[in-house]
Amino acid sequence: MPYYVYRIASGPSKLVKQLEVVKEFEGYKEAKDFAKDTRAAQSPDETSTIKIIFAANELEADELLQEKREAPILREWEK
Repeated sequence: MPYYVYRIASGPSKLVKQLEVVKEFEGYKEAKDFAKDTRAAQSPDETSTIKIIFAANELEADELLQEKREAPILREWEK
């Protein structure tokens, strides 16, 4: 399964995100290095984020990135 590097921009609401596939990689190291370089090249005014996702295809990657996750529960010692 390939690794996809996405540029994620906020959409009209918190539930909707604008997703753009930047590049696809077969190996994690190449995807990580590309994402790191892309983040470093962004201007400080840029509000989009760069993420790597591991999925069978672009459709599955889009679905995983659009999925709403619950915030992790903080334990007393983690505060």
